Amino acid sequence: QVQLVESGGGLVQAGGSLRLSCAASGRIFSSYAVGWFRQVPGKEREFLTGIIWGGSSTYYADSVKDRFTISRDNAKNLVYLQMNSLKPEDTAVYYCAAGLPRRGVVASGLNEYRHWGQGTQVTVSS
Repeated sequence: QVQLVESGGGLVQAGGSLRLSCAASGRIFSSYAVGWFRQVPGKEREFLTGIIWGGSSTYYADSVKDRFTISRDNAKNLVYLQMNSLKPEDTAVYYCAAGLPRRGVVASGLNEYRHWGQGTQVTVSS
């Protein structure tokens, strides 16, 4: 079983930055993908980016690829989401998730991720 805990959310002004952390525990295989998603009330959960746990392959949604960066520290079992140039529309609950991708590369579909954290709130003020 894999457990994921997000941290680092909070209130930030537009144009600012935040770094979210996802602490992973349990059996995480090198072929697992760890992804970041976000969700606002009334909308579907949105894929942002993902990384293969045992490799360097990453994938970004077009909406964030120029502002957000995913990275990981395998020694500490942490995955980070660095968010720069934040906008009010980035306000959401941010989740990390892990799963074994069917095609061996990071995927954006929610059904590719079996394990989910509880989420952390990010609020960007204008």
